[in-house]
Amino acid sequence: MQNLLDPAILFFVIGAFAGAIRSNLEIPPAISRFLSLYLLMALGLKGGFALSASGLTANVGWSLAAAVTLALGIPWLGYALLRRIVSGFDAAAIAATYGSVSAVTFVTAVQYLENHGIAYGGHMAAAMALMESPAIIMAVIFANQLRHTPAPAGMTASNNASGKSLGSIGKVLHESFTDGAQLLLLGAMVVGLLTGESGKAAMQPFSGDLFKGMLSFFLLDMGLMAARNWPRVQGQSLGLMAYAVIAPIVHAALALALALVLNLPVGDTALLMVLAASASYIAVPAVLRFALPEAQPSLYFGLSLGVTFPLNILLGIPAYVHLAQAAVTP
Repeated sequence: MQNLLDPAILFFVIGAFAGAIRSNLEIPPAISRFLSLYLLMALGLKGGFALSASGLTANVGWSLAAAVTLALGIPWLGYALLRRIVSGFDAAAIAATYGSVSAVTFVTAVQYLENHGIAYGGHMAAAMALMESPAIIMAVIFANQLRHTPAPAGMTASNNASGKSLGSIGKVLHESFTDGAQLLLLGAMVVGLLTGESGKAAMQPFSGDLFKGMLSFFLLDMGLMAARNWPRVQGQSLGLMAYAVIAPIVHAALALALALVLNLPVGDTALLMVLAASASYIAVPAVLRFALPEAQPSLYFGLSLGVTFPLNILLGIPAYVHLAQAAVTP
């Protein structure tokens, strides 16, 4: 309940309510894009300043290794399960969506930790960046395997698929590693790392004082989008709806188990759980529209934004933080 009384979360609720009653409240796309870039830049600076203070430690390395492990394991497990429910291409797309991460969910979790005085490593922003691309690449690999399935006699679909797969992989790799939002996040982190305490003091009005208000404004927009996207989710199979609710919990549990094995601190454990439980609704759908045109956007985009994102924002984040606090030995 305390999380629901946070101003940023309440603005998300207001946005969802406005979208549900079909209000004409609208955030212009250009402003929404600016808010997204601001949050990534501020988050990168915060991470860089924290990393400058803590330094590069063994804990940093283990946390990043855990992030990569989850980024590879979650989409593989999701694809194996989802193929029993939907077509192979849809399974690959949904697995990629849930194997990648939501920056807004992560930013909201960071704010939650700061509000409750829970320390976390600045390198977790780098962990988020590392977790974004592997799922996309794996989805393309899954799709190419499906395209190489022998076609009926007299058809040359596999030959055409071969050329398409090479082009798709090349474009996806380029977009994954040159994505502007990801470059901004990592670049801001480098700036924070290099400037340290002096940079933190200089950027405090930008990356500190404005952060909560900008996050609230952006979550208002996300509430509108989630509510207006709900019709895409209605009518989906119970299996897919169950996956959208249960899979994030399972992924968070896997992250918790991995963090306990590696003896990660509470804050890092909580953020790793949030990252594993989140699902992309911006970067991955944008790439998949090109890389997997055979998949249905209403499935992977609708489930991530219409079901998983609101659940994580309203209930998931405080639950994951509480579990991390209960499980991790001080």
